[in-house]
Amino acid sequence: MSKDGNALPTPHPFMANTAPGSFQEMLRVAKVNDIEELFEQIPQDHKFTGEWNFDSAIPSEASLYKHLTGILRKNRSGEENLNFLGAGCWQHYVPAICDEMVTRTEFLTPVWGTPSSDHGRNQVWFEFQSQIGELVGMEFVGLPLYSFGTAGGHAIRMAARITGRNKVIVPRSLDPERLAVFKTYCGFKELSGYIEIVYVNLDPKTGRIDLMDMKSKLSSDVAAVYFDNPNYLGVIESEAKELVALAKTVGAEVIVGVDPISLGVLTPPSEYGADIIVGTTQPLGVHMNAGGGAGGFIATRDDEKYAREFPTLQVSLTGTSVPGEMAFGLTLFEQSSYGSREHGKDWTGNSVYLWTVANATYMSLLGPTGFKEIGNTILQRSHYAAKQLADISGIKITWGSGYFKEFVVNFDGTKKSVATINKALLEKNIFGGKDLSLDFPELGQSALYCVTEIHTLEDIQNLVSAIKEVIK
Repeated sequence: MSKDGNALPTPHPFMANTAPGSFQEMLRVAKVNDIEELFEQIPQDHKFTGEWNFDSAIPSEASLYKHLTGILRKNRSGEENLNFLGAGCWQHYVPAICDEMVTRTEFLTPVWGTPSSDHGRNQVWFEFQSQIGELVGMEFVGLPLYSFGTAGGHAIRMAARITGRNKVIVPRSLDPERLAVFKTYCGFKELSGYIEIVYVNLDPKTGRIDLMDMKSKLSSDVAAVYFDNPNYLGVIESEAKELVALAKTVGAEVIVGVDPISLGVLTPPSEYGADIIVGTTQPLGVHMNAGGGAGGFIATRDDEKYAREFPTLQVSLTGTSVPGEMAFGLTLFEQSSYGSREHGKDWTGNSVYLWTVANATYMSLLGPTGFKEIGNTILQRSHYAAKQLADISGIKITWGSGYFKEFVVNFDGTKKSVATINKALLEKNIFGGKDLSLDFPELGQSALYCVTEIHTLEDIQNLVSAIKEVIK
């Protein structure tokens, strides 16, 4: 009990500042007698005055471990189930050395910003940037951001600063989650720096961007045209060169989002005129991690116009005062939020720098030949799977060619919903494709199926057999 007779909080074994003495010391330093004084600016009718329906605290470490592992056992992962779900986070094979590298203490424990903590970290970052640049055909690459969406959002704002314009054109086929991130970065009409999002339609016959609709949406106030290649629905934008040419007629920047795994078999966006290339790093040696493991990158030409607008950090290699000696250093640090806080180009905060170790390891293992082999494998297996599914009565492949890794399967002919089919597949330990019926109702009862190098012919046959059973 305290001196005034009130009960003191019970200390928590994992939180040192919950001890009564520590609690009282914090109140003293804050110059308050009661913790409620810290929240006096909150109106009383905004405060919850009922009883919290929380379970009792678990002070025992052993009991807590048992409780948490019990919760985790309810999860069902792609490791013990057959997985055909992608839609922004894909299951690829992760070589064991990638896991080994990210757990090495040289990379796992150092504080990122101090020279004394650089035990090979800067070299790995430099190699990551160089490898991504080689993949996409660009020279200037920043350190990674949180996700594909944040990379695209920053790229749109970069284009707006470069052009002084306030519109961006994006396809209606964009990943809904990524679009939500873009909307956050573009802001609101009531705030300064607002960027208006204009949507361009898909050609329903091909799944690609409608060139005529794109042409009609272009104007002198468009800062950028953004599209993914392949797009969210797996379709390859084979008219990408024409899309870029249209955007250039009004002086807009062209931002292209890519899945780096595809670049062993698809032309890099730099070769058809992209100005800013963004993408995901998750397929490059990183596990899905319950939807985590995400990361994104931004790449441009080695042009000061673009370099001066990067919000990220870059690692460069330069000479030192010792002839013949080379050293790594951060470039343009002052224009990032690390160097200028709220005055930086954009706020980035900490990011997924540890994943660059896995990414660089993975890319060095594959090399150009490996990327080509894995790309061809994915092309062959995904098209084989689509053909097998198309032979099932009531099922149609919406766009039967011109896709990579993912393709749209329509179930309208089965008279069953995707949700019903996926529930039945789950009972057979199979994760069906992403249900598109809510986000893209014009596609009917359709699902986005993903096939990668991890899927064997036997896996595909198991899927086909299971679907035949559940649609009877």
